[in-house]
Amino acid sequence: MKIISSQIEDKRSRGKGTTFIWRRYLQNKAGVFGLIVFSLVLLTTFFGPLIYPVNPFEMAGKRFLPPGSAFPLGTDYLGRDVLAGIVHGARTSFFVGIMAAAVMMTIGILFGALAGYHGGFIDDALMRVTEFFQVLPSLILAMVVVALFKPSLESIILAISVSAWPGIARILRGEFLSLRERDFVAASRALGATNTRIIWREILPNALPPMIVNASLAVGIAILFEAGLSFLGLGDPNIMSWGYMIGSSRIYLRQAWWTVTFPGLAIFLTVLSLSLIGDWLNDFLNPKIKGRQQG
Repeated sequence: MKIISSQIEDKRSRGKGTTFIWRRYLQNKAGVFGLIVFSLVLLTTFFGPLIYPVNPFEMAGKRFLPPGSAFPLGTDYLGRDVLAGIVHGARTSFFVGIMAAAVMMTIGILFGALAGYHGGFIDDALMRVTEFFQVLPSLILAMVVVALFKPSLESIILAISVSAWPGIARILRGEFLSLRERDFVAASRALGATNTRIIWREILPNALPPMIVNASLAVGIAILFEAGLSFLGLGDPNIMSWGYMIGSSRIYLRQAWWTVTFPGLAIFLTVLSLSLIGDWLNDFLNPKIKGRQQG
């Protein structure tokens, strides 16, 4: 009976914790707006092509038709449906954002964790490499990487990851420098834990809150990078993306504003929603902020 009652109490406590999280989230209007917008982007990414199965490269109508009933968001300079481009481009932009963020987070965590934990020569060597990449102009470095390879989603993801990981590494290094001297790390060493176990099983889980925030922001940064590269003509011309739509139609902005405005608005809302979600995560996971709110 005691075991059953303890299990029931655990379920109740977990339920109360979940309810508390959602109440705090709903109190943050900006965070709620970001979650709603990002949910719409996800729905468009996964279900948009099924609901609106129009080939984004097909010349579906006359050139420069304004938004109307036949084409809700108009057509571009080749007669392609702008709405179809946004719907199918969402998948490309979101895929690039997720994959590039995952790669840059992996590189940043690897460099930051090893440098912050070991210190000394390893810290100096890894931070010199980090500083080398950090001082290079990010967009120019990404352009060089894409130019060295054939423009494709893989090369774009690689270019974004190589350009944007140093900031993540420096943040995690700072977390490791403060956590490696804590009592739980000393206790793990006393029990004979290896450095690998201490880094990945003891310190890293305690350094995850700022990494979770940075992961949400990294997706937005990657989407902006992809849009910038495609705008400059370094994207894959065989794959529709929001950046490609803006870049290919930018010279027709005065003649057909909708061909650039709607893809730009999609990028703006997506990156804004990720930024708002990141700000809420920072408020929720930051113990200092939580302490002030509870006080």
